[in-house]
Amino acid sequence: MDHLRRQRSVKIVATLGPASNSRDMIRKLYLAGADVFRLNMSHGTQDDIAWRHKQIRAVEAELNRPIGILADLQGPKLRCGVFADGPYTLEEGAPFRFDLEEVEGDQTRVCLPHPEIFEALEEGSTLLVNDGKIQLRVTDCSPNHANTEVVVGGEISNRKGVNVPDVVLPLAALSRKDRKDLEFVCELGVDWLALSFVQRAADVAEARELARGRAAILSKIEKPAAVDAYDEILAASDGIMVARGDLGVELPVQALPPIQKKLVRQARAVGKPVIVATQMLESMITAPVPTRAEVSDVATAIYEGADAVMLSAESAAGDYPIQAVRTMDNVARSVESDDIYTQVITASRTPHRESVADAISAAAREIAETANIKAIACFSHTGTTALLASRERPVVPILALTPFHETARRLALSWGLHCTVVEQPVGRFKEAVVSAARVARDHTFALENEMIVVMAGVPFNTPGSTNILRVAVCNEKAIYEGWGED
Repeated sequence: MDHLRRQRSVKIVATLGPASNSRDMIRKLYLAGADVFRLNMSHGTQDDIAWRHKQIRAVEAELNRPIGILADLQGPKLRCGVFADGPYTLEEGAPFRFDLEEVEGDQTRVCLPHPEIFEALEEGSTLLVNDGKIQLRVTDCSPNHANTEVVVGGEISNRKGVNVPDVVLPLAALSRKDRKDLEFVCELGVDWLALSFVQRAADVAEARELARGRAAILSKIEKPAAVDAYDEILAASDGIMVARGDLGVELPVQALPPIQKKLVRQARAVGKPVIVATQMLESMITAPVPTRAEVSDVATAIYEGADAVMLSAESAAGDYPIQAVRTMDNVARSVESDDIYTQVITASRTPHRESVADAISAAAREIAETANIKAIACFSHTGTTALLASRERPVVPILALTPFHETARRLALSWGLHCTVVEQPVGRFKEAVVSAARVARDHTFALENEMIVVMAGVPFNTPGSTNILRVAVCNEKAIYEGWGED
C-alpha cells in the first residue's frame, strides 16, 4: 500500500458517529482517505468518546501510520424554553417577547433562560431563532426581558436555538460541560481541541491554560465577533476552523465566500493549519453521490489552499460514509492535478523573509521547483520545521519526520505532510539526512540516486531553530553506511 501514501496534499477530516463507530469502519474510512478523525463532544457520552478514541488508536497501530484526533467541544448552547401548545407561527410585524419567567410560552412570549443575552442587547439588536429562519428586531429591553418585532416570520417550537449576531455576549467559550470534556479528552490523549463559540483571543488563552500543552488549540470561527477579532484569535491559536454553519446563520450568506477566503489566506500566511467545514457534501447523508454544487464547494476550498476539508454528518450519521470520504479524496486529487491549482497556490503565497527559518523553508521550495527534487524532508521534534515547509505549499511532497508520536499525529492535519515516526531522536544533522533518505526510499517518494531536500534545526529539539538545508541523493550504499562528517 506504499505505506498508505496519499496522492494529494490537502487533508480530510471525518467525523465519527453512529454510522462509523466500529474499528472496521474507522479502518475503512482511513483507507478511503481520512487523515484525521473528529470526535464531536455535542453527541454521545464520554464512554462513547473513549471507545472511538480506542478504536482509532488500534487502527493506527495496525496500519503503522500516525492518525490525528480532533475533539470538538460543544460550547454554550443558547436555546429558548418550551411552549404550552406549540409549535406556533410568528407572523411578520407581530410583537414577541423573550423573558426570564420559567413558565410555558405561547403565541406572544417565551422564556429565554440566558440573562447574559439581555445584558448585552440594545434597541435595534437582532435575534435569530431556529437556524436563522426567524428574525426579530429588539424594540426595547431590560436585564430580564426583550420586546421584539418579527422581521421574518416562521415556526417556533420547544428549545429552538437562538443566535445574537450583532453583539459580543458576556459568555465564556467554555461551559461547565466543556471544561469537564476538555480534561477528559486531554487525559485520553487527543491531538487537537476545537474550541466553539470563540469571540475573543482571551477565550483561546483560557482553553490553552486548561489544556496545559496536552493538545493543540484550534479555534472555530463561527461568530461575527470572531471575524472582527480574527487577527488576535489567529495569533493565540494553533489552528483555525472556518465553521460555516453558525457563521452562515449570523451573517448574510453572500458574505461567507469572501470571509472564507480571507480566513484561509491569513491562516496560510502564518503557517497555521486551517480547516473548511460544514455542509461540504451534505446531500451524501442520504445519497451515494453529491450535487455538482457541493463538489464545486469542496474544490473551491482546495483551490484556496486550505489545509483540510471536513465531513460532519456525512461520515458520522450518513448512509454513505465511505463514499463521502472517497468523493473528497477524488475531488482533491483532481483539483491538485490541475495546472490552474498550482498557479492559484503560487499567486496566493505570502512571502516571508523575517528569519533564517523563513529563508531556509523558502529556499527548500525554490530548489524543489528548479531541480529534479522528489521530496522535501523535514526532521522536526516539535513540528515547527514541518509547518514552515507546509506553509510554502511546494510542488513536491513533504516528509515530516519526528521521533515523537504526538508530533506526527498533530501534523497529520497540515497540508502536504506525510508524517512518519522515526525510531529514535537524532543528535546530528548527518543522522537526520540518513533517516530522511531511508524514509524517502522505503515510502516510495524517491528511487535509487534520486534527490531530496533535507531541512532541520540545529541544535535539535529547539522550536524555531530551522537553520540548515541539504540536497541529498538517495543512494542505498550511502544511506545504510551513512554519509561523511557533517
